[in-house]
Amino acid sequence: MKAILLEKAGGPENLHLTEVDKPSIKNNEVLVAVKAISLNPADVKPKYVDEMLNSMYGEKRPVILGWDIAGTITEVGTDVTNLKVGDKVFGMVNFPGVGNAYAEFVAAPENHLAIMPETISFEEAAATTLAALTALQILSGRINKGDKVLIQAGSGGVGHFAIQIAKKMGAYVIATSSAKNKDFVLSIGADEHIDYHAQKFEEVLTDIDFVLDTLGGKVLENSVKVLKEGGTLFTTLDKDLPEDANAIVADKNLSINNILVHSSAEDMNTLKGMLENGSLKPNIYKTFAFEDMADAHTEVEKGRTVGKVIVTL
Repeated sequence: MKAILLEKAGGPENLHLTEVDKPSIKNNEVLVAVKAISLNPADVKPKYVDEMLNSMYGEKRPVILGWDIAGTITEVGTDVTNLKVGDKVFGMVNFPGVGNAYAEFVAAPENHLAIMPETISFEEAAATTLAALTALQILSGRINKGDKVLIQAGSGGVGHFAIQIAKKMGAYVIATSSAKNKDFVLSIGADEHIDYHAQKFEEVLTDIDFVLDTLGGKVLENSVKVLKEGGTLFTTLDKDLPEDANAIVADKNLSINNILVHSSAEDMNTLKGMLENGSLKPNIYKTFAFEDMADAHTEVEKGRTVGKVIVTL
């Protein structure tokens, strides 16, 4: 089968299309003929640094990157009970761990996948995986109706899903983005938009119940300033704060947390239901052919995607 291999740490030029053996499946796994792959910063950033690659994939090279897939099942393991050959499925495979998603065929545990809604494409299904799961797993059980929720980078992969999910939970949603993406974030459910180029959110917002951050750094540091007493912040990055920000956290009794998304068929089926009832819609920013994976990585590295970048097979 065809696969994209990363031969060594470095830029997109180190991604090579080649022929490898088709994977064999375990008793609890299915073999998926992949039709679409979604890219994430978690795919793109670690490839530059050996230490990051080693922590995620071990020291063996080459490696096959990626976790987000949609496709059709061609083989099922003996212990698989809820999926069958011919089912169209989508999911985030083996995260955290090795997903081997940049390939024509992927071996995936049954409990990492959901059957695709009939009304969406493989591209839309692949898009609604790691980023959507991240938003769902952060917000689920933590948002109450009427809460004021701030979504940082609202036009990004996680952000655009988080806006929609928080809105479905009954929140009043404020999102930051550039001015050019204002209409987009408002169209998917944000009640209020802040242009981070023209406004400092920490100077115009107060009494926020919940912040979802995917940017870290000064954005994370300034986010604690807008939270109300007892408010909550979740970041997808390092939650370490400087001394002055920690003083605010202590004074206001804030809860500061980070989270690592995990594979889950249960959560994938929640997303499936939202896709089916129209409360969640992925935005596909650009689509690339499988052989143009390096160009797809370059696009994600620009940090300007609105929604998701997709690769098709």
